[in-house]
Order: sequence, then structure tokens, then C-alpha cells
Amino acid sequence: MHSTGRLWLLDLPMKGREVQLSSISKAINSTETPVKEKHARRIILGTHREKGAYTFWSYAIGLPLSSSTILSWKFCHVLHKVLRDGHPNSLQDCMRYYSNIAETGVLWGNLRDRHGYGQLVALYTKLLCSKLEFHTKHPDIPPNLEATDEVLERTAGTDINNVFQLTVEVFDYMDVELRLAESVLRQLNTSIAISTLTAGQCKLAPLIQVIQDCSHLYHYSVKLLFKLHACLPADTLQGHRERFHDQFHSLKTFFNKARDMQYFKRLIQIPRLPDSPPNFLRASALAEHVKPMVVIPDDEEPEEQEEDEPEPLIDVSEAPPASMASQPQVDIFDQAFGPPNNGFDDRDLQIENLKKEIELLRAELEKIKAEAQRYITQLKSQINSLEAELEEQRVQKQRALVENEQLRMELEATRSRNAEHESIQSTFVEAEKRAQATELRYNKLKEKHAELVANHAELLRKSADTVKMLSATQQTQEEVARTKQQLAFEVERVKQESDMKVEEQKFEMDKLKRLLEEKIGEIQRIKDSLQTCEKTGEQMNTSMTSLQAEKERLMRCVSEKEAELSALRQAAQVKESSLVQERERSSKELGELQGKLKEKVSREELLQKKLLEEQFALLQGTVAEAEMIIQDAVAKLDDPLHIRCTSSPDYLVSRAEATLGSIDKVQEGHAHYLKNMGDAGALLRALAQFSHLTADTIINGSATAHMAPTDHADRLTESCRGCASQSLRFLEELKSKASLKRADPASIRLMVQKILRIAQDLRPKGMDVGKDELGDMVDKEMAATSAAIEEAVRRIDEMMNQARRDTEGVKLEVNERILNSCTDLMKAIRLLILSSTDLQKEIVESGRGAATVKEFYARNSRWTEGLISAAKAVGWGATQMVDSADKVVLHTGKYEELIVCSHEIAASTAQLVAASKVKADRGSKKLSSLQQASRHVNEMAANVVASTKTGQEQIEDKDTMDFSGMSLIKLKKEEMESQVKVLELETMLENERLRLGELRKKHYEIAGAPLEQLSQDNGLHAPSPTAPSSPKSSKPALMKKPALAQKPNLPPKNMFR
Repeated sequence: MHSTGRLWLLDLPMKGREVQLSSISKAINSTETPVKEKHARRIILGTHREKGAYTFWSYAIGLPLSSSTILSWKFCHVLHKVLRDGHPNSLQDCMRYYSNIAETGVLWGNLRDRHGYGQLVALYTKLLCSKLEFHTKHPDIPPNLEATDEVLERTAGTDINNVFQLTVEVFDYMDVELRLAESVLRQLNTSIAISTLTAGQCKLAPLIQVIQDCSHLYHYSVKLLFKLHACLPADTLQGHRERFHDQFHSLKTFFNKARDMQYFKRLIQIPRLPDSPPNFLRASALAEHVKPMVVIPDDEEPEEQEEDEPEPLIDVSEAPPASMASQPQVDIFDQAFGPPNNGFDDRDLQIENLKKEIELLRAELEKIKAEAQRYITQLKSQINSLEAELEEQRVQKQRALVENEQLRMELEATRSRNAEHESIQSTFVEAEKRAQATELRYNKLKEKHAELVANHAELLRKSADTVKMLSATQQTQEEVARTKQQLAFEVERVKQESDMKVEEQKFEMDKLKRLLEEKIGEIQRIKDSLQTCEKTGEQMNTSMTSLQAEKERLMRCVSEKEAELSALRQAAQVKESSLVQERERSSKELGELQGKLKEKVSREELLQKKLLEEQFALLQGTVAEAEMIIQDAVAKLDDPLHIRCTSSPDYLVSRAEATLGSIDKVQEGHAHYLKNMGDAGALLRALAQFSHLTADTIINGSATAHMAPTDHADRLTESCRGCASQSLRFLEELKSKASLKRADPASIRLMVQKILRIAQDLRPKGMDVGKDELGDMVDKEMAATSAAIEEAVRRIDEMMNQARRDTEGVKLEVNERILNSCTDLMKAIRLLILSSTDLQKEIVESGRGAATVKEFYARNSRWTEGLISAAKAVGWGATQMVDSADKVVLHTGKYEELIVCSHEIAASTAQLVAASKVKADRGSKKLSSLQQASRHVNEMAANVVASTKTGQEQIEDKDTMDFSGMSLIKLKKEEMESQVKVLELETMLENERLRLGELRKKHYEIAGAPLEQLSQDNGLHAPSPTAPSSPKSSKPALMKKPALAQKPNLPPKNMFR
């Protein structure tokens, strides 16, 4: 029998676990009905029995939450109940499944369902996650939020920053609660019919826990905000107040709507919030705050036999008889799950009912105790304020006694000086004033006494209310009666203390009245004595006449001394007060300045750090751009289209020398940046220039290699690739802070110097003009060009006169148009030469410094040679145009020669402009004039071409083609002859284009030879270098050829343009 009992007791936990699992499966299902309280209560009791939520999560983790929104909604509801009312260890157990809860919310937040539960589940999971985070961070506050004010104070601490952060977290907590409640109410109609349906109740059921949480969170917000306003200025907390006001109105609206619903009326008593939020700017408003209390009636749900079948939790057939050892276990088990339906009689039911009534009474008693404690706390706070007022009254009374004592001493002093009439009179006036002041104080004390009587009456009324509230619950329990007696005793004691204090005040008032009456009697006696003194004074006037003058003199002396002494004292006091104020102001200003200094230092440190990061980011961007430029240049080395591009060794030398200069600037900028990491401007500018010049050197090196011998071409191309690789390696080192300091462009300089040496070896070897003669040659060539232009204009005028004499009609019109356009072109070239001469003088004056003009030209020999070459080309082009025009007018030349000469003159003038523009200031007005003159030359050259083409169309006769008399055989024969002629002309055109390309290549090869040698070879004045085969290769030293010279008016057929 005993062994059977022990087995039965050991089997109790296993059966309890089975009952808990059964309750979980019944509570969390996909049926749209609210969770039954008995199932939730058994789940909660199960957590307390096992001291955790292991069983709950072992079942919940297998629920198909992703398949049903209603199942997820009821799961969140049960989890909320477990967190609020379950064992404290349930919080840690639930925290382990935080990610599963969050994932469920994310899943249903992105989906829509026909019941509208998807968004509600997403909001509910956010609420549960926020609840887990908050209570994990603040373990002193339990998940049901039923913490005392002392616990809240301890959690907030004394650091105002922690209080501020805790207030924000409470606000966030309240926001997610209110958001869920608003979403549920928005989906439901607030009518009674909706709230009584099971579908509506399923959505409304979790709001009971939300109401419980919100009531506590509202109380915490009020307490924390009052604490913040006691430590921080009101302006700083403006945002907190606005956020609290929004939450207050939302919470009040939520409570009012829920209070009107039939569903909540039988399940929860919702508190009423005040009409307006608390005034945090007034510290005394904290005493007016009443914590909202939520009451949950303990009505049991009726047991439904059809749903919850009787479960024999205890096997009574094997259970031993009731004994003293086993009876407590049975009671605990019965309390947890209710008695089974078989095996017990009516007495057990009565006992169970009595236990429930005791629990109800105990709960009501706890509520009454809490309410009574709250009223006692309020009464104590009011008593403390009254005691403070009484203390203030005592201080005022003490001051009045001191003043009365001073009056008495002054009266005695007045009595001793009865002989002096004037002194006695002044003392009398002063005593009368003090008596009036005393009377005023008495009136004030009387008013204060009336105030105390009113407060006492208010306390009595509140005491009566408290007595009524306590008497209403007197019949519940003897302990309630004792509490009432204790409270009545406290009230009676407070009343007695108040009465005693009032009696003391009355006694003090009577004493003051008696003292005042005594003072009035003394004043009357003084008046009588004054009258007697006046009589005796009249008798003694005759005897005291002689003494009066001496007395007045002495009195004047004394008054003067006293006035001086009082003035000195006042001055000293003023000086001392001013010194104190100055010292306080200085210390305050010093503290403010120190605070500002610290803020400024910290701000400067942050700005300095930000500046360093921004400067390094700018450096990284510039380095990346430089890498792209150089990589683009390297890519062109293998580009098949680039093979057509050529360049001159002279231009490559100028690019390599410029690149060497940019490398020096990069070294200087790098050194400056390492010394001052906050200033990367010099390095950025140097890198931008370096990347462009290096890429230009690489591209022009490759273009030069296309026209160089094989050995030189291979070495030059390899050097260009080496320069690119070294440049990219140097830029890669600049990307990292670790390798930034050891970055050195010395290897790049070696590769560029190698390119420079190869380019110098490729330069044509000819008769170099002495550098001392360059200055003279520039002036000579500019003068010779001007003379050539003048001569050309003169010859065109002669040709015009000759044409007018020899021709007439259309030919005369065509000749005049062509010669007029040539004259306009020559005038435009003359203006260009003058503008170029003026700009050249400005460049020499601004750039030579203390050196002479010849020294400047010698120092810039490459530029000078380019200028001389351009001037000679302009003069030669003008001469050639005059010759071509003469031939066209005499019908011995071709119109195409005149068109080509026009293009050549435009190219030569553009070369002259480019040579002058190299060293000119961008803002120079003379440079603008030169560019305007260059555009005018281009327009006039275009006019010459247009006039020539128009005249050619007018002069040339086009025979009409009449094939009407030919037979079929004859037409076929003519067609074949025409095709043969077309093929012959196409072959001639192709051969001529090849010849033109070879001529340009040869011209490019000898372009660096002295121009005098070209004049001797060609018998011309000064031929100018024509354009290379592409825009990239049309760069003589320090200048570019314009598009007109690069693209003659020939129809493009093959690769040469």
C-alpha cells in the first residue's frame, strides 16, 4: 500500500506535464475563438511548477506558425500571458527563442490574409520582442511591470543620463503597446455585436494584457518625467513632453473605447485617466498624480463538458486513503487544475468554493490595503506640508518676539532720555510705526490661522471620505476593520496634532495681543510723561538757553560724524557687495569659458579627424582617377586604331620634360602631405597633373614609336610600358596608409628619363640655329611675314585691275569675287600677325623678368623655334595663294589649288595662334584679340573656298548627254568604255592617296630639319610643316595643327584622311 502511494506521488509531475501540454494544444489552435482562461492558467501554473518555460517551448517550437495567422496570433497571446504571469525564469527561456518570434513577425508582416491577422501578428511580435529586450536590460522590473516606486528609483539611478535613457525606453515600450491596440480597434467595429462574436473576441482578448501594461507604463512615464524636470531645464525636455502628451491622448482614447465595449466590462475594470496630462513644469503637480489601477475580477469560466472531457488526473483506484502526509499534495494539485468529476463528494466542492471565496476576499483585502496605503501616503504628504507651514509660522513668531524685544529695549532707552524733548518725540513716532507694523504682522498671522483652519477642515472632509470608504468594506474581514481602526487612529492623531498646533497658534496670538496691549499702555504712559516733560521744560527753558547752543553744536558734530561713518559703512558695504558679485560673475564666466574651451577642443579634434578622413578620401579618389587615366593610356598601346596615330620626337621630348617637372611636384606634395595630413591640396593638384602628363607621354611615346626604326620603337614601347607599371605601382602605394610613407616616384623618373633619351636620339639631326640668334630671327620672321602679306595684297590689286581690263561678263564676276575674298583673307592675316606680335611682346615682358629679350628667347628655344616656324608658314602660304589666284585668273591654274592654299593658310595661322597661346595668360585681353583674329581668318578662308567653288560651277560647261541616236550595241560599247574610265580614275585616285600619305610621312620625318634647308631644297620662301596623319600626331613642338590642315577637302576612301 505504501509503495503504491509513493509511485502515485512520483507520477504527479508526469501527469502535470501531460495536462500542461494538453492545455497548450487547446489554447493555441487555428480556431478563431479567444484563448480560454483555464487553459492559460494551467500553462502559467505549469511554468511555476517547473520553474521555467521548458515544456511550453518544447511544444511551441513545433507549431506550424507560418501556416496560419490565427495560430500565430493565439501563440503571441499565450506567450504574452506566460511572460506577464509565468515564473520569472520564463523570461530567460523566451529570450532564447527571440529570433523565432522576430522571424514570425517579419513573415506575416510581408503577407496579407483574409482575416486581417497578418499585420496584427507583425505588431504583436514587435511588442513581445520589445518586452523581452526591456526586461532583459532592466531585470529589477518584472515582466508584469508591477514594480514599486522604490524599485523604479533604484533602476533609474542617480545619473541623469540613465534616467533620460530609461524614459526614452519606456516611451518606446508604450508606443508598441498603443500601436497594437490602435490596429486591433481599427479593424473592429466598436459596436456591441462585434465585440460579442467569437471572431471579434479573438482579436480583443490580448488587449487585456495591453491595458495592464499601459497602466503601469503611464505611471512610470509620469514619475520619470517629474524626476527629469527636477534636474534638467524645461527647454531640454520639450520633446519628451510633446511625446508624452501624444501618448496620453492615445492612451485615453484607447481606454475610453475599450471601456465602452461589452466584452471588456465583465473581464476587466479599466481606470479613468485625468482630463488633462500632468503639468511637469509645476513640481507640486506630482502630489496630484494618481496611479491608474487595473482590476481583474476573479470570475471563473464555466467548465464546458463537451470541449474539456473529464481527465482523471489522479488514479483514485490506486491512491492510498487520505492521510496527513498525502493531503497537502492533493490540495495543491486540486488548486492548480480543479477537482475531477468522479471520486469526490459535495463536501469537497464546498471546500473548493470556500477556498475560492477566501482567495477573492484576500484579493479584495489586498486591493483595499493598497488603496488605504495610497490614501495614508497622501495624508502623510499633506501633513508634512502643514508641518512645514507651521514651522514657517514658528519662525515668523520668533521674528515677531525678537522685534518686540527690540521695541521694549527702545522704549526703555526712550524712557531714559525723557529730558530731551526732540529725541523723545522721534522715538515716539518710530514706536508708533513699529506698533503699526506689529499690527500688520498680527493681521497676517490671523490670515494664516484662517488658512490653517480651512486646511484642517479639508483634512477632516478627506478623513470622512476615507472613513466612508473603509466602512464600506468593514464587513469583509476583521483585518479590514483593524486597518480602518488604525487609519482612524492615524486620522485622529493627525487631527489632534492639528488641533494642538492650532491651539498653540491661538496661544501665541493671545500672547502677542497681550504684548501689544502692554506696548500700547507703555506708549500712553510715555505720552503722559511727555506732557509732564513739556511743563517742566517750559520752566527750565530759561535756565537751559545757554546750554542749548552748546548742545546743538555738539549734536551737529555728532550727526556729522555719524553721517560720515554711515556713508563710509555704506560705501564699504557697496564695495564689498560689488566685489562679491564681481568674484561670482568672474568665477561663473571662468567656468563657462572652461566649458566652452573643452567643447571647442573636442569639436576641433572631431573636425581634425574628419578633415584627415576627408583629405585621405580625396586622395583616394584622385589616385583612382589617375590610375584610370594611366590604364586608359596603357590600353591604347595595344589598340589597333592607335597604330594610325603618329607623333614627333620633339613633341615627345616636351611631354617627357613636363612629366619630369610634374614628378618633382608630386614629391614635394607627398612630403608636404606627410608633414601635414590635413592639407592634401598640393599632392592632389600634383597627382592630377602627373597622371595627365604621364598618360600623354605614354600615348605620344607609342605614337612616336610607330614612325621610329624597329630597335628604337621596341625600346620606346617597352619604356612606355615600364613607365605605366611603375606609375600604377606608385599610385597603389598611395592608396594605403601603411604604404603611404614609403611611396617614392624615383623609379618613374628613371623610366621617363629613359623615354626622354630615346626621344632625343630620334630627333632629326640638322643645322641648329644658335640660341643667341633666336631673338633676332623672331623679329625678322614676323617682319618678313608682314612684308609677304603686304606684297600679296599689292599683287592681288594688280590682278584685279588686269582682270577688269582683260575679261568681262561671268568670268569678270567670278574673278572679282575670288580676288575680293583673297584680299579680305590677306587683310585678316595681317590683323592676325599684328595681334600675334602684340601678344608676343606681352609674353616676353611678363616672362623675362630681369633677363633680356634675347635671353628669354634663348631660355625658351623650343617655343621660339615653333613661333618662327609658324610665322614662316603663314608667309609661305600667302605667297602660294597669290600665285594660285594669279593662275586661276589667267586660266592657267586649277581651282583646287586655290582651295588647298586656303586650307593651308588657315592651318598655318592656327599654328601661329597655338604657338602664341602656349605661354600667354588665360585672362589676357591681347590673347582674346588674337583668338578673335584667328576666327576671322578661318571665316575669310572659308569665303575663299566658297567663292572658288561657286566660280568653278559657273565657269565649267556641262555638256548635255544625248544618247538618242545610239543603237543598243553602241550604248553597250559606251557603257563599257565609261566603266573602264571609272576604274582607271579610281586607280589613279587610290595611287594619289597613297602618294599623299607617303609625302606626309616624309614631311613628318624631316619636319625637325632647319627651314633654310627646306627652302634650298624646294626653292620656296619658308614651307610650313603640314599635318600628320591624325589629330594625335599633329603636334609639333609646343603647338597643335587645326582641323583644316588635318582634313583637306578630299573625299575619304581609305585609311588616310
